[in-house]
Amino acid sequence: MKRVLRVTLLALATSAAFLQPARAGLFEDDEARKAIIELRAKVQANEDAAKRSAEQLNALIQDQLQPLRRSMLELNSQIDVLRGEVAKLRGTNEQLARELADTQRKLTDQSQSIDARFKPLEPQKVSLDGREFQVAPDERSQYDAAIGLVRRGDFAEAVAALNAFLKRYPASGYTDSVRFWLGNAQYGKRDYKDAIATFRAFVAGNPEHPRAAEALLALGNCQVELKDNKAARRSFDDVIKAYPGTEAAQAAKERLATLK
Repeated sequence: MKRVLRVTLLALATSAAFLQPARAGLFEDDEARKAIIELRAKVQANEDAAKRSAEQLNALIQDQLQPLRRSMLELNSQIDVLRGEVAKLRGTNEQLARELADTQRKLTDQSQSIDARFKPLEPQKVSLDGREFQVAPDERSQYDAAIGLVRRGDFAEAVAALNAFLKRYPASGYTDSVRFWLGNAQYGKRDYKDAIATFRAFVAGNPEHPRAAEALLALGNCQVELKDNKAARRSFDDVIKAYPGTEAAQAAKERLATLK
């Protein structure tokens, strides 16, 4: 009996020895499972928290981006409006440039037309008997017409035209020339006394004039025509003395030689 009891106790001890490590292993597995579960819970909690944070951040970003999107849309709209206005301005500028070019061309044409119309009325520079002066177009045309009458031998009309010129243009640069040719026209008309008065006034007022010698010679010729040889000799002598070496002086010498 005692032997059986010992065997039984030995068996129980042996079984207990084998059961103790098994129980320790089972305990360790439970702890690991719990740790894993807790870790998974923490990871899930972290993932959930991260997800919530991401969602909150995304919502915040969306809230902040929404005004920016509206601003961008408004800016794009304003840009489109400005582009339209710029296009209109370009069109307007091009139209204005064309209108300006047309206006300038019209002004140029009008200016040229006005110049063409008024140019004949502008004073003209004339060079006559060693002098230069300005005359009006009408003044010049009237002078040319009167001198043309003298050259054609229409002395009566020439006298009237030259006297009319002196009356209309008393301060003209043509005055001296007109008086000289008036004396010649009077001589041609045989108005010797009038011619003498005209030539004498001409020489007295213009002794240095290029035609003064001719005028004094013509004065002597008028006196010859009036049979006033004594006065004619004085006039020819005056030509020779005052204007020696001139053609008029040579002609005066020849005329003196023919006088009795």
